This record gives sequence, C-alpha cells and structure tokens, in this order.
Amino acid sequence: MVRGKDRKEERYEDYAYVLDFLPYGHPDDKRPIHKREPLAQVVGEKYFTLLEVSIKKGQNPLIMDRVYIGKGERDVVDRIKRRLRYEDLTPTAKAELPYVIEKIVKDQEERFVKFFNEASPITTKLHQLELLPGIGKKTMWAILEERKKEPFKSFEDIAKRVKGLSHPEKCIVNRIIHELQNPREKYKLFTA
Repeated sequence: MVRGKDRKEERYEDYAYVLDFLPYGHPDDKRPIHKREPLAQVVGEKYFTLLEVSIKKGQNPLIMDRVYIGKGERDVVDRIKRRLRYEDLTPTAKAELPYVIEKIVKDQEERFVKFFNEASPITTKLHQLELLPGIGKKTMWAILEERKKEPFKSFEDIAKRVKGLSHPEKCIVNRIIHELQNPREKYKLFTA
C-alpha cells in the first residue's frame, strides 16, 4: 500500500521548448533510414522535464520553438517517446539548454520573483535562497531584509535593491541546470 510521501505525484507538461531536432532519428539507431522517425529533444516549461518526442511527418521544428505536448490534439509533436536524463541529451541540446531555460525564466518572471518573495527556511541552518548558486548567508540576509520592507516586483528590482546580486535570473537558471544534472539532489526547488 502506498501512502503519503511514498506516492509519486504525476506532473505533466503542456508546453515544451525544442532543444534539438533529429530529422533522421538517433545517429546510433541501427535501423535503415527509411524506417527511422524524426525526433526532438525538448524541455518542459513548467517542471523543466527533459523529454524525447517523435515529430509528425512534414514538420520541422526549430531550436527554441515552443510546442504543445499536452493531452489532446498536437500540431507538431506526434507522441512523447520517453523521459531523458541530462546525460542522454545530444551535444547540441546540452549547449542550447541554458539559453532555453533563461528564456523560460524571463518569460515567467512573475513566478520566479514570487520565489524570491516567498522562499522559506528548509532547516534551522539552511534557507531555500542559499540553494541558489552565488547566494550565501550574507546575500540571503540582504534579500530577506529587502523583501521585509517591500516585496520584489521584478528581477530588475531585486538586482537594484540587493547588493552583490546583479543577475538574479542567472542564479535560477544555474540552479535549474544543477538540478537536471543531479537527479538525486536532496532539495529540488524548480524541477520535477
């Protein structure tokens, strides 16, 4: 019987961004070319799930294209093949990942600014903000003091009010990439 924390909550993505398009499938696929199907490696925009999807015939998605992968009729994606680990990504997908994640973070600025406004302690000695690369105790206390005065409104507002944190969006992007590279990470802030 599965109870409480043991039950894994399924989190589904509705939209994803293309990291790499493989029109002839995997290069290491041993089947003849006419039997292979076009594939794309994508990252989900909500939980940053890395997925491999098959593409419908006649479609040629570009890198950084936003495609629908949710339930129901899809226009570009035929079906979701499998979930990927960071190591399974092609070199192109690995190179594009930071840029795509940065685009997602900037497009959903409100969601991530809310994180800065609502981040709380994990234990008595560790705070969620300290898990972001580049934020130590001193910067964490500066963020907490500033948000006490008034909640942050944007990344620009955070950078202006907190000394030593000129690009808060970069901290979030680096944390997301760290979580994708280390799936056994004890504390996950943004990935599923």
